[in-house]
Amino acid sequence: MSNSTTALLTDLDLPGYLLGIFMLMLVMLIHGISLLQIAKRYEVKSFLYLSEHAYSSVALIFYISVLCLFLTHIFEIIIWGASLYVFKLLPDLGQSILFSGSTYTAMGFMDDLLPAGWKMLAIIIAFSGMFSFAWTASVMISMTKNFRQAYTRLHMQKLNLPADVIERFK
Repeated sequence: MSNSTTALLTDLDLPGYLLGIFMLMLVMLIHGISLLQIAKRYEVKSFLYLSEHAYSSVALIFYISVLCLFLTHIFEIIIWGASLYVFKLLPDLGQSILFSGSTYTAMGFMDDLLPAGWKMLAIIIAFSGMFSFAWTASVMISMTKNFRQAYTRLHMQKLNLPADVIERFK
């Protein structure tokens, strides 16, 4: 390649787009699989606990599921950071992960450290975080139905309401 072609590719951030799109698809795939597994397990367990009148157990698995959702995001930040480090875009793994976390969460507390030709990658990392957080929020909203039902039924029990009244609450 000539110097002018290389300069054009660098100016257009083509390497950043290519790596970014690949990593975005990988992160979204991991995120989707993780969310489906977490939500599926929560739905089944919370349904069983509700039917067994184990309302405190529903709360426990809700919070464990939220922790798993959080850990999914941390894992994705580490994946982004590892990719930056593997492609030698940042000098050390710790800084790569910290930069990825700053960008993924759209907090932006770090300077843009990426070299020329890779600047667009920061925006793609931010988009992956926004997509992931939105998807996680929708899953959490669906999870709150059983959590709220268990919470209300538990308090109905504390008020000594008859079991048939508590069972009618859906």
